[in-house]
Amino acid sequence: MDAVANPWWQGLLAALGIGLLIGAMRERRKDDPDAGPTAAGLRTHALTALLGAVAWQLGLAVFVTAFAAVALLTFAGYRRSAEHDLGLTGEVALLFSALLGALAMRTPALAAGLGVAVAVLLYAKTALHRFTRELVSERELRDGLLLLASALIVLPLLPREAVDPWGVLKPAELWKLVVLVMAAGVAGHVAQRLVGARLGMPVAGFFAGFASSTAAVAGFGQRAKDAPALRRYAVSAALFANLGSLLLLAGVLAAGNLTLLRASAWPLTAAALALTAFAAFGLWHTPAGDAQRKEAQTRAFKLSHALSFALAVAGLLLLTAWLREWIGDRGALLAAAIAAMAELQAAAVAVGQLAGAKALTLPEARWGIVALLATSSAAKSVLAFLSGGAAYGLRVAAGLLAMTAAAASVAWWWPIGAN
Repeated sequence: MDAVANPWWQGLLAALGIGLLIGAMRERRKDDPDAGPTAAGLRTHALTALLGAVAWQLGLAVFVTAFAAVALLTFAGYRRSAEHDLGLTGEVALLFSALLGALAMRTPALAAGLGVAVAVLLYAKTALHRFTRELVSERELRDGLLLLASALIVLPLLPREAVDPWGVLKPAELWKLVVLVMAAGVAGHVAQRLVGARLGMPVAGFFAGFASSTAAVAGFGQRAKDAPALRRYAVSAALFANLGSLLLLAGVLAAGNLTLLRASAWPLTAAALALTAFAAFGLWHTPAGDAQRKEAQTRAFKLSHALSFALAVAGLLLLTAWLREWIGDRGALLAAAIAAMAELQAAAVAVGQLAGAKALTLPEARWGIVALLATSSAAKSVLAFLSGGAAYGLRVAAGLLAMTAAAASVAWWWPIGAN
């Protein structure tokens, strides 16, 4: 089957192309006056890739023997050039050419893609060195490693099952909020470094809102406190994050209760327009150069800040569960409104389910959505004051208040029959 899908000549052509591509990147290094001697160039890499392809076609034993010979020759070449060039890039690239040549006989497309990736890494040597040595500071590198460790090491180890009697405290979910707060800070920091605070931070905030607008408000609040000169852009980023969350809310309603979405379309549209107007205000001003330089030295996030946010959410979840158990099913809407302080979309799903089960009329459900926006805005406003100070909190609260007021006004003046 493999022979029919991937003819031998197709694998050989892919291997030859891979060897020539990688060899061309290594050949260019010979013109670099600062580089040491390079034994393997265009022809060597092409022949090595073809050797790997032919050896693989002849059998595993032949390939192992051929690869061992290439490895020994590569080691001998490294010993001769070690005094002038301590790097191993050329030697590893040559061994990789042999392996990709063999892989090309099985899956030419995958081998070709990997060959292009190797060539890009070889070509981008100067840019990568400059990025790691000059553009990225020690503090930024430390923050990035902490974020990766939190997301890739700590998060998978935490239990996903609830650890409390009410079934609401799930360590993995709470730690995910910690990661989201840190990620929002890193996204804003990277975007600001790439295109400037005026556009970078709001764009980063908008996309962070699809993950957690609450986390974004907290993360950008920290940035506003660390760099007051860029407070205006942090406010825009926080409000754009809520715009992204509002769009996600519409998508959740569309999937869970399309009738309720249609009934709430105009209030949600008014809320989105109000948010956009307030968020765009911060884009009309350009930061001074010293503010940009100061921002480059700030921390992307603070772990203690992210942990405090997660603890606050845990307390809110416990309060919601206790109220639901105390009041019963009659308090389902109240519990959903309180839950919206931590997770707007999940609360909207609860309201949609109540409307679908006829526990709420359509007008009541629409006002329930407005109530979710109000409670969510209130919680985020408090969080903005706590994370970013009074100036940041007032501006974010004004934007969220305008969003809620616009939605409530349209819901009041535009009856459902007019939809």
